[in-house]
Amino acid sequence: MDWDDLRVFLAVARAESLSGAGKRLALDPATVGRRIARLEESSGTALFAKSPLGYVLTEEGTRLMPHAEAAETAMEGAREALAVPVGPGRGLSGQVRLGAPDGCANYLLPQVLKQICDENPGLEVQIVALPRVFNLSKREADMAIGVSRPEAGRLKVQKLTDYRLHLAADPAYLSKAPPLRHPGDLKDHRMVGYIPDMIFDKELDYLGQLGVGTVNLASNSVSVQLNLLRAGVGVGIVHDFALPFAPGLRKVLADQVGLTRAFWLIRHEGDARAPRLNRFADLLAVGLRREVQRLEAQT
Repeated sequence: MDWDDLRVFLAVARAESLSGAGKRLALDPATVGRRIARLEESSGTALFAKSPLGYVLTEEGTRLMPHAEAAETAMEGAREALAVPVGPGRGLSGQVRLGAPDGCANYLLPQVLKQICDENPGLEVQIVALPRVFNLSKREADMAIGVSRPEAGRLKVQKLTDYRLHLAADPAYLSKAPPLRHPGDLKDHRMVGYIPDMIFDKELDYLGQLGVGTVNLASNSVSVQLNLLRAGVGVGIVHDFALPFAPGLRKVLADQVGLTRAFWLIRHEGDARAPRLNRFADLLAVGLRREVQRLEAQT
C-alpha cells in the first residue's frame, strides 16, 4: 500500500470531504477523488460512504485508520530524524500548529513564542486561537493547550502550570455602582462573562461557580470580556496574568473570591515519538510557566 495514497486517505477521513482534503494537501478535489478510488480499487473494498454530510468512513475504512496514523507517525519520525540536527547550538525548524484558548493566546503566547522563535529562527509557529476543544485526531493542530485534562482519547497530556483568576472592575464603574463588600452583593451589579451556552469547558464556568445567574454583557472571547471591563461596564472574572495588560482595572473582593485553574498541553499519542515536537513542547512548558509567574507577580 502506497504511503502517498494513505496520506490522501487520512486527509479525507479528517476533513470528511474531497474539497477539505484538497485544501490540506494542495490538490484539486478531482485528484483527491481519483486517489481515493485508486486506493479502494487496490484494496478491494470501499473505504468511504458518501452521505449528505460528506465522506464517512465505512467499517473497513475505520479499521484502516489506526494503521494509516501509525504510518503517518513513522514517516514524520523519519523526516525528523534526518531534519533535526543533534548537538549544542542546533535549532528547531519546520512548522508547528498550536491550538490555544484566546486568553492564553493573547496574553502569554506572544512573549513565550518570541523567545522560542528568536532561539530557533528556522521554526514556523501557527497559533489557532479558538474558544473550543481541538480535535487532534483530525489534525486541527499538532498540539493544543487546554483548560482541563481530557479523560478519553489516544492522547499524551502534561500539566503546564496553574494560574489564578479574580474579580475585577474599573474604578469609574465602582464609584457609581452599589457597594461591593461580599460575594452576595454581585447580584446588584452588571456582570461580564462568557455566553452561558457557549462555555465549552466546565472549568470556564467561573460565574456559575460563584452563584451568579445573570450575565449582563457576555462574549465567548476573554479579550472582549477584558475590554468590556476596561470600558467600565461592570464586574467580571479576569486572569491575573492579563491584568498587567489592563492597568486601569482593580481587583475586587480579592480576599474573598479567588479561582485557580490549570493549563494542560495535549498531544496526539503517536507524536510522543517525534523529537522535534517533544523539544518544542519542552520549551513551551518552561516558557509558559515562567511567563505566568512573571505576570502574576505584577498584580
